[in-house]
Amino acid sequence: MTTAESAPESSQAGEFDLGTLLAERGAERYELHTRYLNHQLPRMLHTIGFDKVYERAEGAYFYDADGNDYLDMLAGFGVMGLGRHHPVVRKALHDVLDASLADLTRFDCQPLPGLLAEKLLAHSPHLDRVFFGNSGTEAVEGALKFARSVTGRPRVLYCAHAFHGLTTGSLSVNGESAFRDGFAPLLPDTAVPLGDLDALDRELKKGDVAALIVEPIQGKGVLEGPPGWLRAAQELLHRHKALLIADEVQTGLGRTGDFYGYQHEEGVEPDLVCVAKALSGGYVPVGATIGKDWIFKKVYSSMDRVLVHSASFGSNAQAMAAGLAVLSVMENEQIVANVRATGEQLRSRLAALTEKYEMLAEVRGRGLMIGIEFGRPKSLKLRSRWAMLQTARKGLFAQMVVVPLLQKHRILTQVSGDHLEVIKLIPPLIIGEREVDRFVDAFTAVMDDAHNGGLVWDFGKTLVKQAVAHR
Repeated sequence: MTTAESAPESSQAGEFDLGTLLAERGAERYELHTRYLNHQLPRMLHTIGFDKVYERAEGAYFYDADGNDYLDMLAGFGVMGLGRHHPVVRKALHDVLDASLADLTRFDCQPLPGLLAEKLLAHSPHLDRVFFGNSGTEAVEGALKFARSVTGRPRVLYCAHAFHGLTTGSLSVNGESAFRDGFAPLLPDTAVPLGDLDALDRELKKGDVAALIVEPIQGKGVLEGPPGWLRAAQELLHRHKALLIADEVQTGLGRTGDFYGYQHEEGVEPDLVCVAKALSGGYVPVGATIGKDWIFKKVYSSMDRVLVHSASFGSNAQAMAAGLAVLSVMENEQIVANVRATGEQLRSRLAALTEKYEMLAEVRGRGLMIGIEFGRPKSLKLRSRWAMLQTARKGLFAQMVVVPLLQKHRILTQVSGDHLEVIKLIPPLIIGEREVDRFVDAFTAVMDDAHNGGLVWDFGKTLVKQAVAHR
């Protein structure tokens, strides 16, 4: 038999089978990451005891091999807005694959991007056009480019402690030095304190500011400006012929109890809005830069500039189908109303605990974006333990709470940022009273343990040793 004649049999034997591959090598997950990817990730997960093996997921829950459920209060940093594997989104993706569309030809106009843009703009009545990319940081990059292009100015202002992404442009408007260190030189952008109108005005008077980019609620620490600040900032910007960019990558699509976070303040109408994360349905990366008609027309000013800003995978059929399905579910299942009601229930129940626990300083946020901040206790015994942690590294107490929530209560949460004593809750937008009860009960048990000198402090001593060792 010739080589050519044997080829079909060889090809059949070598067929790719994902299930077989995972069955054979899935147990190597941490070793593979250590060897080929970011080697510090498995190291960190092993250190804090987060090195779980999740076999499957559905809705707001993960499941391990023994069938134990884990409540997800992190939602993949907000990506899993509808929870995991929502049946409507799954069906849409099966349908679009089965349709065998002529996708990404580059020289036609497929219907799905236009349909998704139309749907998005229906929730953004003062905006007119959309550019689709592949991520939140890409949406921010687009907004920065558009703002500089249409104003002819080089500088973009951002707020201290902001997070807008990690590619070079968005990193230039990142308010955390830990992310910026080692990547200079960046773009000539300037930080202003969140809520400080005088500082904003001083920078605008220099005449070189293209825009201010702001998260309606900052993800790092779950912070927002004082009432009326955002509208006053918008008025200042427009007076100086600069733009307002709203980064809604995490706050958008219902997270705060309105479709967009900026909608909590009457009269705020950003010139450009960035969305991503939840628009994906948790399946296909997608980002969108949404803006006013005059901005898009000035950027794409002639046929010669038709591709002046583009993305190779932007507007792909799978991402567009996922986005359309997500918006359909949001409307049909009244997701925003659920966020408003469930978020208020969760926030108010947690806020009531500040009277009970002296190390619980504040509970803040909107909708299902909630920050739980811890602070220095009053009693001498707890104060000495608090001081021990703070001397080693700020943020260790919050980590002491996060770890037993996972280890003892099977609830996944996160510390809101480096050197912050804040836990951020951004669960799937579909959670209800059952999940609120489970979280509040678990959090109460952990806080009881912390205030009674329980086992949580043994883990605290381990964290202190590790923090000192890594200085």
